[in-house]
Amino acid sequence: MVLWLNLRFSTYLIPTIASSPPKTIRYFERTLSQSIAHILLIPPNSKFLITPALSQKVATVEEFAQKHRAVAILNAGFFDPANQKSTSYVIIQGKLVADPKKNDRLVNNPNLKPYLSQIFNRTEFRRYSCGKTVRYDIVLHNASPPAGCQLVDAIGAGPNLLPELTLAKEGFVDNANKRDALGSNQPNARTAVGITRDGSVILVMVAQKPSAPANSGVSLPALANLMKSLGANKAMNLDGGSSSSLYYKGKTFYGKVDLEGNPIKRPVKSVLLVQEN
Repeated sequence: MVLWLNLRFSTYLIPTIASSPPKTIRYFERTLSQSIAHILLIPPNSKFLITPALSQKVATVEEFAQKHRAVAILNAGFFDPANQKSTSYVIIQGKLVADPKKNDRLVNNPNLKPYLSQIFNRTEFRRYSCGKTVRYDIVLHNASPPAGCQLVDAIGAGPNLLPELTLAKEGFVDNANKRDALGSNQPNARTAVGITRDGSVILVMVAQKPSAPANSGVSLPALANLMKSLGANKAMNLDGGSSSSLYYKGKTFYGKVDLEGNPIKRPVKSVLLVQEN
């Protein structure tokens, strides 16, 4: 399937991902057929670090930004709105701060028991310390760090988008039992993180169109195509739908809209921070 994309760039940035990367963050938009993608490109070896953050109680991306004094914030891992506990792993500075195995509503849900082994080994975005070098990667939770590298941070979600879409492998889709936990082929607000071959990190939030609240957004296959078109060779899906939100330099973009076209401002449990190192 060909995904036709029209580009609309901010006036002060010229995002040419294939060119030699600058040392500053670039923000731009892509207007898709049924949505608008808000995109941040963080170059490698810059003054910026991408790290996860977890809130004791759910919070908006603006509240995360105020607390952590971050340049940018993207919603990240899955959580249970009923008990406000994470259903994704979160590791910060080498310490496990969120363990889905300790979420009773997840572990004791009879509908999810057949998929728990997959849920506990879903894709995560990682930051490694490799000597004096910072390295980012996207791998399954049970993957070992590369030789000579130490795992510093990680935040889980899923499924993997690139190099392949792993919906069944990670337990989101079970065709035999007609299970599709993310509505993978339906348009919706979505959030993703990707890594390019040169080590740049791409943060993406795809927003619905207020004029078409019932049928706008992107599917997960279309999200994978978008990440590939942006130059990512690795990418993963993050929590989407009403959680989709991106903060950058004092402005917040929300992904999901209600039936009147108004943005839904849903607080979240975990985020990715972009901070000056």
